[in-house]
Amino acid sequence: MSTESKRILVAFATRYGSTREVAEAVAAALGEKGFQATLRPARKAGDWNGYDALVVGAPLYLGSWHKEALRLLADRQEAARARPVAVFALGPLHDEAGEREAARVQLRKALDGLRLEPVAVEVFCGKYDPARLRLGDRLLAGLPASPLHGLPASDARDWTAIRSWARELAGRLR
Repeated sequence: MSTESKRILVAFATRYGSTREVAEAVAAALGEKGFQATLRPARKAGDWNGYDALVVGAPLYLGSWHKEALRLLADRQEAARARPVAVFALGPLHDEAGEREAARVQLRKALDGLRLEPVAVEVFCGKYDPARLRLGDRLLAGLPASPLHGLPASDARDWTAIRSWARELAGRLR
């Protein structure tokens, strides 16, 4: 099957829109490689019939991968095992090896219960804007013990790395 006829669903879960932006970049890079990439929120991913592969992206919050992404894969485990699946997460706010490795461990732990073997798993640094936090998140971030306490707004997403990962992923989805 040629890449022109391969359809890929790029599903995402997000709280503040940052992961959607990354999913858009992944879908665009896959499109540049000749795939038909469809972008949808995880909660509206619908039926996977007609898709040859699935990419799911979501943020990590407090050590957990976004529940909508987990639900999407958990509810459709058989369909997920029948086609290539790749996953990514946004997590660390700094590009430090220790933070990224801890985020990888958190993501792998979330995926362990799904009995799923993705063709690719990646963690990217995320974006943080304390001015946009909802009340519950603002209260948590305001706690002195919170790792977000006192942090300024930042955007550590590496767009070059994101696009590079998506282009490399295209080779695994052929």
